[in-house]
Amino acid sequence: MTTPSNGRRAILACLAAIATLTTLTARAAETPSLEALWSLVQQQQAEIERLSGELDQTRQQLASAESQAELTEERLTITTDYLDQIADGRGSVSAKPRTTVGGYGELHYNDVDARESGGDYQMIDFHRLVTFVGHEFTDRIRFFSEIEIEHALVEDTDDGSSPGELEIEQAFIEFDLSDQYVARTGLFLLPVGILNETHEPETFYGVERNDVESIILPATWWEAGASAGGRYGNGLSWDFAVTSGLAIPTTGSNAFRVRSGRQKVAEANADSPALTGRLKYTGLPGLELSATLQYQTDASQVAGDGLDDGTLVSLHGIWNWQRFQLRALWSQWNFDGTAVELAGADQQTGWYVEPSFRLGRPDNDWGFYARYEDVDGARAQDQFDQWEAGVSYWPVPNVVFKFDYRERTLDQDSESGRDFSAVDLGIGYSF
Repeated sequence: MTTPSNGRRAILACLAAIATLTTLTARAAETPSLEALWSLVQQQQAEIERLSGELDQTRQQLASAESQAELTEERLTITTDYLDQIADGRGSVSAKPRTTVGGYGELHYNDVDARESGGDYQMIDFHRLVTFVGHEFTDRIRFFSEIEIEHALVEDTDDGSSPGELEIEQAFIEFDLSDQYVARTGLFLLPVGILNETHEPETFYGVERNDVESIILPATWWEAGASAGGRYGNGLSWDFAVTSGLAIPTTGSNAFRVRSGRQKVAEANADSPALTGRLKYTGLPGLELSATLQYQTDASQVAGDGLDDGTLVSLHGIWNWQRFQLRALWSQWNFDGTAVELAGADQQTGWYVEPSFRLGRPDNDWGFYARYEDVDGARAQDQFDQWEAGVSYWPVPNVVFKFDYRERTLDQDSESGRDFSAVDLGIGYSF
């Protein structure tokens, strides 16, 4: 097969021969002189060079045309894919994947020394495994859900002795009303406190969550209903929700205990709804300030049982300065009703302060913290103060190993085993 360079020489040679024969035929009648022959050769050389230049230009044009054809085909493919996305999305295209899956998990080990009662114990517990599933219908309408298994085992027992629970903690549709305003409807986490909406294990210190946001604010706390919110460029935001309410028991060992009033939207009594409003400010770098007000129209869902309406006020602040962070939270319930007042549980309060320091490495990061909290709940075992300190290690940002030491002192003398010291180990992750 003739190479491109040899082919060009052959073509040029043929053209030169044809031109030469043509000239010689036209001048066959006369015999050319030496000067004439030299002139003829120079003319043919010039003609060869001209034809060679035209041939190179033609090849460049063909190569350019081929490149343009490939680019046009690529653009047509991209356009076709784009139109397919529009058709699937009912006229809107999202840059994110349509359906997303994530989750988190926590494994805890507790070594408890119950000083007063001698009821020491060691326990290992796969505390929770959570799966997130979300889907974007359009850029402005999306679905989000969270399903949790607690304590590794869910078993059907007649006496309710199974340690585990299978729960739907979130399942709602979210609508962007505009660039600033959003609405939700379904089952969602209430906008209260620090941990209730953000509680993946690598986002907070301590193996166990703080007690204020367990006893006073019953995190994780979700209800069903509808909410709306606004977000502004100056860092101010607000949320307002109308949801199902608590059904706090008024008798038994858990009487007037707020955490025992969570209905978890499982055939929940909806006679008396709850209203929740929050204001948050994040306009200064590293600073978050938030205030939540909630009103329970009937905190027990039963009229005339001695527990009527209830009001929750919760305030918190988070300040980040370089590698230091300071968290502080205060929350208080005020209940009305003759029975709750006689039990001395009409006001339930808790607060904590938590300074911490983190090295700030992208990987193999370390963090150190201390926390003091004071809790005054409905039951004697929920009235205590506690000191806690510990360390967290993140080999990567979404995996954490934790160690802490706790000292709890009850406000009243008790032999329940709630007055204790403890060493805790944990591992957590999210994805």
